Amino acid sequence: MSSIQLKITHPGKHFTTGEVNKLKSRYTPEQKRRLAEASKGFESMLTSIMLKSMTKTTGGMFGENSLGGDYFDSIFENELASYISKSKGLGISDILYRKLTGEDINTLPTLNKLDILNDLKNLKIRKINTKDIKLPTLNPSNSSLKRLQKFDPFIDEAANMFNIDKNLIKSVILTESAAKQNAVSKANAKGLMQLMDGTAKQLGVRNVWNPKENIFGGTKYLADLLRQYNGDIKLALAGYNAGPGNVDKHNGVPPFPETKNYISRVLGYLKYFNG
Repeated sequence: MSSIQLKITHPGKHFTTGEVNKLKSRYTPEQKRRLAEASKGFESMLTSIMLKSMTKTTGGMFGENSLGGDYFDSIFENELASYISKSKGLGISDILYRKLTGEDINTLPTLNKLDILNDLKNLKIRKINTKDIKLPTLNPSNSSLKRLQKFDPFIDEAANMFNIDKNLIKSVILTESAAKQNAVSKANAKGLMQLMDGTAKQLGVRNVWNPKENIFGGTKYLADLLRQYNGDIKLALAGYNAGPGNVDKHNGVPPFPETKNYISRVLGYLKYFNG
């Protein structure tokens, strides 16, 4: 196998001071954490490919004739690649992260509850005023309200942790799943707040069918979006439904009938709960 040469020479020198400062202010702390995870994930994948290529001539790490060798090779290579990238690594993730943010990936603080609360403390989104929302009130069915009531303790806890109006969480749950904890969409979104597998993993949700984990994951995602869009509830809801990429692409609520209807339903339920 031909050798792979990586030439790394002062990756930050191509940025002027003004460009670096512009990059640093481009992303929120949570977005930077996600970029760091994506960069490390890319390095892990590349490392795994390199390990597979290196051991190919020897029939894999466990040999050609080993029982279940292909299966265990794959697991071992992925785990080893993940370990390498999470430790010092090859430096690839740091280069990618620096190119995107202008910062060193090693300066990124660890996410914890205190970080979340500090990030959200300046957003006045705990109680949302619905008086100015020019939409009709939407009355939930009695059966959906009865199902929703079972999750009140989790909703209250999530609202307090992420500094969000609990009625907004309830409104999203009703719109997403009608408070059915085993709901699955056509796109394979799951649970009360309809989390996609990739999103759930990013949010630290291990069991998407666990009501508490699902609610905490969905609420955290909603809080991230509210922070990203400076408390603009319509943009946050559009991001939750259509993805923040589409909101940024259209510089506002995307012109999708489904998304517009989604926002109307959530706000209609919110008006119901807020009286």
